[in-house]
Amino acid sequence: MELETRFSETEIGAAVARVAGEISRDYAGETPVLVGVLKGSFVFLADLVRALSIPCEVDFIRARSYGAGQTSSGSVEITKDLDGDVAGRHVLVIEDIADTGLTMRAVAEHIEAAGPASVRCCALLVREGCDDPEYAGLRIGPGFVVGYGIDFAERYRELRDIRVVPPEPDSA
Repeated sequence: MELETRFSETEIGAAVARVAGEISRDYAGETPVLVGVLKGSFVFLADLVRALSIPCEVDFIRARSYGAGQTSSGSVEITKDLDGDVAGRHVLVIEDIADTGLTMRAVAEHIEAAGPASVRCCALLVREGCDDPEYAGLRIGPGFVVGYGIDFAERYRELRDIRVVPPEPDSA
């Protein structure tokens, strides 16, 4: 299957550097906990942490709303919770893509129940029409994308760029 490149490795790197600069500025003097939403955020989170100029801690949570298809199920299931205590801490939720914002909101609400000092959200990709997280890397239009940690049925995470997957045929 031929996949069209949507964002190059260079474009992604520039977005990561810009977002890291914004986070470093806003959290100066703090040590925030960056919470990666598994599995898609792991590559972005690794590059983001290395680009920050402030100390941080890292934790992970796993939430699912897609399964193996190209369409969200409309509900979010938390399948792995945080390992650490975030009470009184500044938490930054790190997502690969904010399509509708549903997963990001569900994860933020889940973390807020633990009593952090603050919860903000960051997504590498933000779909047109989605409510903006506090930190956004790149805007993206329609189309299902893969690469840079983002998968389609567990495939394509290893791509260094972000590519568009052809739409699934109608099941009419």
